[in-house]
Amino acid sequence: MISKGLLVKLEARAGKDREVEEFLLSALPMVREEADTAAWFAIRFGRSEYGIFDVFPDDESRDAHLRGPVARALLEKSDVLFAKPPEIHKLDVVASKLPESAPVDADTKGMLLTFAAQEGHQTEAEAFLRDAQPLVEEEPETTAWFAIHLDDGKYGIFDVFPDNGGRIKHLIGRVPRAMVMKAPRLMRGMPDMDMLSVVAEKQGGEIAPAAW
Repeated sequence: MISKGLLVKLEARAGKDREVEEFLLSALPMVREEADTAAWFAIRFGRSEYGIFDVFPDDESRDAHLRGPVARALLEKSDVLFAKPPEIHKLDVVASKLPESAPVDADTKGMLLTFAAQEGHQTEAEAFLRDAQPLVEEEPETTAWFAIHLDDGKYGIFDVFPDNGGRIKHLIGRVPRAMVMKAPRLMRGMPDMDMLSVVAEKQGGEIAPAAW
């Protein structure tokens, strides 16, 4: 049962994009040793903007990861690779889809959507996200999917796909359509949406570099 997660945002120093990507790839063997890190994704938001999204069964596993070798390496490289300290957000996982075994084709694309719930409708927002999980199970090209509640109070969805075609199919699928219908009642304003590239991933018991 996955219940906790982290979203780490990283801003590369000017001219350090390649070195940041190499650093993220170098974290793969370390994450492989963490049995309780259920899934781990190194992601690129855009030029000089990177991140890590990972999930855990409980607080203890997340805390162990934050004390582990990846976190230490991140802090050691911070002044060299990054324009500012890593921005670390703890989150709760409301619902999830995760494959039992590693995908045959590494995921190359992802998406992060976040929104603020209307006052008094937080419980309804969580229920909507939980109800979306069976719909996503029917999307074979949505490899992994996580409904989340961030430490700033916002809700969201993080998911990954083998290619842009899979991402487009999800975007025109049942979950986004339902979200559009519910938006006026559930959300304060328009959601924020980031289209991501997956640099590397661990899921289904394996970690593999993405073909980016």
